[in-house]
This record gives sequence, structure tokens and C-alpha cells, in this order.
Amino acid sequence: MAPPNQVCLVSNIFLVIFSHSSLSKSSVLPNTNIPLPKVKISLLVATSKLVGNFCNYKSIGNCTFCLEALSTPKAVVANDSTQLGILIMKLGVANAKATLNIYNEMIKKPSSPQLLKVLNYCVEAYKYASLSFEMVSSELVEGPQAANYDVTVIDLKITNYEKELLDAKLQEPWLLTGNRFMHYYIAVGCQITSILQLEKPNEYE
Repeated sequence: MAPPNQVCLVSNIFLVIFSHSSLSKSSVLPNTNIPLPKVKISLLVATSKLVGNFCNYKSIGNCTFCLEALSTPKAVVANDSTQLGILIMKLGVANAKATLNIYNEMIKKPSSPQLLKVLNYCVEAYKYASLSFEMVSSELVEGPQAANYDVTVIDLKITNYEKELLDAKLQEPWLLTGNRFMHYYIAVGCQITSILQLEKPNEYE
């Protein structure tokens, strides 16, 4: 098992590489008229010290996103890293399910065999992400080490899915934005599970 800081670093490297990747051509996607998934953020409230300190970790990569995503009443009243981690995983589930719903709607539209194959791969990747975030949420109390590993695997699944998009020359902006949000949640999830490992090291030897 890689040290917590190392697996978070791997996740962050994937995020940086993805953010700077581009293609010269793109395929035409079916007209789905489906709105771009957005991060659901409640009315901003005062950020807690716990959230403020957490979002400043370099491995998260995007402090602004972290602060906005965790500027909710539930995040503010979180008393410790475990409560904050459970909230983060629930946000990851919501994001994955929102993106999954869009892909399910796209599959219903007429499309080429190549595009249909890629969309099915997308669906499987985001199903995995949704189920894994839910599983990690239950692992946080008793097994942060397993939780940290499982979050890292989500990143690998999404990265492999992105390679399918690149191979198919699909670079629609909303697709890239949805994936970028998922990488943000993965980076945040990786960091909170690493913190939990360090807070209670004797329990997981």
C-alpha cells in the first residue's frame, strides 16, 4: 500500500495532466439539449476553520473549488475530519450520479456505433464512481486506509475513460468540464482519507 501522501500526489498529477490536455479535432455528439452538470452549492455561509485549513492542502489542487463546494451549513458544523469526509463523499456521489444521468440520456439518442461504445464506457465509469464514493463513505470510520485506496482507484477509472474520449476525438466542453469536476472531488476525497489515516495511525497497523 502506497503512503497516503504518495497516492494523493498521483491523483493530483492526473488532474494536472488532464487540465492541460487538448485535441485538434472533435467528433459531433448527438443533440441532447441536456444542461451541463453544475456543482450544487447552497447559499454561501461562513467557512469553518476546519474547512479553511483542509482546502489549503496543496494536493487538492483547486482551493477555490474546495471552499465553494464545502461552503454549506453541513460542512460548517462538521466537528471533525470524519464528519467532513462523509460529507465530501456524499458530494462525490451526487456529482457522479448527475453526470451518469446525462450519459444515460445521451445513449437514448441516435448515434454512431463508435460513439455508443464510448458512451457505454462512460456510463460504466460513472456507475463505478458513484458506488465507490458511497462505499468509501461507510469506510471512513473503520478503515480510512481502504477508503484512501478506493478513492485513488476511482481516479484511475475516470482517467481510463478519458483516454477513450481522446481516442474517439471527443472533446466537447461540457464533457471535459464534467470530468474535471470529478477529478476535483477525487482529489478532495483522497486528501481527507489521507488525513484520517494520519490522525489515527495506531488503529490501522
